[in-house]
Formats: sequence, structure tokens, C-alpha cells
Amino acid sequence: MDGEKVAFEKQAVSEELSFKSAELAEDVKKLGDDLEKRYYVPLAVEAEMRRKDSKCFDEAEHEIDVLHGTARSLLQSYQTVTALEDELKSRTHDTKRAVKRKLPVFNPPTNGAIDLEEERKDHFARGINIYKLLLLLAVGSFAGVIVEMLWCYLTRGYLESRRGLVYGPFNLLYGAGAVLLTLTLYRFRNRGYFWSFIGGFTVGSALEYLCSLFQELLLGSRSWDYSEMPFNINGRICLAYSIFWGVLGVLWIKDIYPRAAKLILRIPNKWGRIITVSIAVFLAFDAAVTAVALARWSMRIKGDPASNALAEFVDERFPDERMERIFANMEFGEN
Repeated sequence: MDGEKVAFEKQAVSEELSFKSAELAEDVKKLGDDLEKRYYVPLAVEAEMRRKDSKCFDEAEHEIDVLHGTARSLLQSYQTVTALEDELKSRTHDTKRAVKRKLPVFNPPTNGAIDLEEERKDHFARGINIYKLLLLLAVGSFAGVIVEMLWCYLTRGYLESRRGLVYGPFNLLYGAGAVLLTLTLYRFRNRGYFWSFIGGFTVGSALEYLCSLFQELLLGSRSWDYSEMPFNINGRICLAYSIFWGVLGVLWIKDIYPRAAKLILRIPNKWGRIITVSIAVFLAFDAAVTAVALARWSMRIKGDPASNALAEFVDERFPDERMERIFANMEFGEN
């Protein structure tokens, strides 16, 4: 009964607002007639008589300010109501989709259900905090490599490394993409697809461009080149992959993120922070070793011999053959 009462009260609020908006629409219709009597005719008389009645002008300027403020308030109200409509529609659609699918593998939890469970458990990685972002970085780094390797196999018929780190199947580009998509799209997780697509399109394209630029500036190498693709920018991004990022944005926030958040919820609060910090330390160490190994690989290609014991150790542990297997698509520019 309490649930029915709350639902009725919420419905009553929306219906009351609908009734008030209908009344407001009628008042707006009357506004034109009122303005004509109070201002349009007097202003026309002033123009015809070529007079300058300061009182008439002052009142008109005041009315303009009032109308401007009213228009801004109405626009804000319109935007708020439109957003509420979109969110309710999206939450209803997501819930219907989740309820209809019977197989768990095709049935991601809704973001609303994730939010509720995180709050009830007072989970260490609830909402958007540093622990969840670090875990998503790890999950995205791993999942991205697996997905792209499978895609390579399905489209080209062979498996090829898509790793970005020397230890383990991780690529921080995918992890960073997961984090940035989450930060950008989290506020739209219970909204429709449009903003998720725009956010994914923009953030993914910017991330891909900057990663390509910094890699070339710091290491003199490029891991991808879209120069032969239509509508590309300096070969770093292209329209096709930007659209892919947009679709990925929708897929991420509506399907992949809630699945990942559901898995994160299974990590107990007692050990969650320790596990998360341990993973972050490992990835930081892996990234540091990778940077050193890539730098030495680049120097070896240019013909620079090892000048100290550390360089010799790196050359021994990460020879060209191993680096070529890990970074199958990396190309170094001429220096």
C-alpha cells in the first residue's frame, strides 16, 4: 500500500504540473493582446508623432527585462522536464529489457539497480570514486585486448597481440578509454542513447588523437595510422572509428559498465581497497617497465648500443623479437 501511495503522489505531482502548464499556455496567449494594448499601440503613436516619451520607453524596457527573465525561467523548466521525461523513459526501457531477457549472459543489470545495491551495501567502490575508476582501468585494459584480438581473428583469420604493456594482456589505452567514458557518461547512465553516443564519439576521438600524438612525440612511433581512411585527421583519427567510439559509448554505459559494476560489487569491503591498490601498483610498475623497454627498443633501431648495466639488462630481457611479438603493429618513424 505504501508503494502505491508513493506512486500516486508522484503521479499527482506530474499531473498538477501538467495542469499548471496548460494554464500557463493560456496566459501566454493572452500576453500578446496585453502587450499590444500596453506597448505596441503607444509605441506606434510615439513613432507617428515623432515624440520621445521617456515614461513609455522606460516601461517598455522594464517589460523587456521581465520577459527576458521569464523566458529564461521557462527554458530552464523546459530543459528540466525534458530531461526528467527522458530519464523516466530510459529507466522504464532498461528495466523492461532486463526483465524480458531470460538468459543471464544477455541480461545486464540496469544502472538504477546498481545504484541501489551500492547504496544499500555502502560499498567501497560506490558511485564514481578512485577505487571504482582504478578497477575500471584494469578491467578495460584487459577486456579491450581480448575483444580486439578476437576481432582480428574474426576479420583476418589469425591472432595477433594487441597488448600495450609487457606483462599481461593489458593495454592502458582501452583502460583510459573506459575511465574517460565512465567519467563523461556516468551522469547519463539512466538517460537515453543520444547523449551517450555524443559523449563516446567526442571523448573516444580526443583520447585516440592525443594518445597517438604523445606516443609519436615521446617515442617517435605510431601504433595505428588512418591516413588511407576517409575523413581522417592527420591519420590519428577518422570518422568511421569516431562513430565506433560513439556506439561504444552507448554499449559501455548501458551494458558493459553495469556488468563490470556488478562484478565489482562482489568484492568485499574488507579486502576491496587492498585489492584495488595492489592492482594499481602492478599496472603502474608494468607501465614504467614498458616505457623503459620501448625507449630501448627505439634506441636499438636507431643503432644506439647499451651504455650502462640497466640498458644491457633491458636489452637482454626485452630483445627485438619479444617486443615485436608484443607490439605487433608498432612503427617507428625516421629520426
